[in-house]
Amino acid sequence: MLFAHGYGCDQNMWRFITPAFEARYRIVLFDHVGHGQSDAASFDRVRYGALDGYADDVLAICRELDLKDVIFVGHSVSAMIGLLAAIREPERFDRLVLIGPSPRYINDGEYVGGFKQEDIEGLLDFLDSNHLGWSSTMAPVIMGTPDRPELGEELTNSFCRTDPEIAKHFARVTFLSDNRTDLPKVRTKALILQCSQDAIAPEAVGRYIHQNLPGSQFVLMRATGHCPNLSAPEETIAAMEAFLRDPASTKAVA
Repeated sequence: MLFAHGYGCDQNMWRFITPAFEARYRIVLFDHVGHGQSDAASFDRVRYGALDGYADDVLAICRELDLKDVIFVGHSVSAMIGLLAAIREPERFDRLVLIGPSPRYINDGEYVGGFKQEDIEGLLDFLDSNHLGWSSTMAPVIMGTPDRPELGEELTNSFCRTDPEIAKHFARVTFLSDNRTDLPKVRTKALILQCSQDAIAPEAVGRYIHQNLPGSQFVLMRATGHCPNLSAPEETIAAMEAFLRDPASTKAVA
């Protein structure tokens, strides 16, 4: 099982999830460049000018460790990164678990991404001018658990630890991305875990992915916010376990 964290996070965000699977699976954790314990000096603005660069990293890890039949678990933007990797080398992936995915964050005609263009530009301008202020303001909103402020504080601290320049660049790549046309190309069985009251990836987004991702399964969780791997690990694990036990999810879509 290969776990990929979301924007502004690191592999520590999986600490409540991985113990449930480590007895049966080889667990592989990593940090995206500029996050956690990664080598920020390896960051290249051209290479990481699109999510494809991050997908290249996922495939490089798979090749280096000779990973096969991978169950890829991606949170937030890493869900799309995992999709891109699975499109390129489908034979390497067995299943995809997509937590809070979004193929496009900006509304476009009848497509509801959750944000207007000017909303995203405002968020990015705020981040550019005040990384720490953006982190402390946005993290509690993203976490979506006002009754548990300690989780928002943890996410704030994680955002603040991320290299500021890389964080600003990755935010633009993330929030301005559009991977809607990639969805029909996926041939790997996928589980979509959609949280309730998610300020970053609303329910309409999860249902759109389900409708356009061949053979996918959709679960609307009771958990609120955008980070159920932290706020609702038991519910997240239960949904993953059900997907992994489902015989119908063990074969790629023809």
